[in-house]
Amino acid sequence: MGPVVFLVDSSPYGYERAFGALNAAAVCLPIGSAVALYADGVYLALADQRGHLAELLYAYPEIDIFAHEPSMAERGILSCDLSDRVEMLDDLEFVERIKGFRAMVVI
Repeated sequence: MGPVVFLVDSSPYGYERAFGALNAAAVCLPIGSAVALYADGVYLALADQRGHLAELLYAYPEIDIFAHEPSMAERGILSCDLSDRVEMLDDLEFVERIKGFRAMVVI
């Protein structure tokens, strides 16, 4: 098995998907892991996360977290304070980064 990316495409609140993706990425650190934020999942990139999500974002700095910038623009959050843990990527960069993983899990 090789590196795996967990794609979060739903809001981080109201669902446990973002929490699950961050935990799964932590478990997969020995093989390499990342979390990709897409569609409503980009709300996890906001700097004002609280509780267990905020703790997980910073607890494992070796987890690569990247967000789809066009999804952020569609939701009007590009001008908001964003987490310094999240890298924003355009369409092409986002797809190319995902293609670099051996497996993708959509959460």
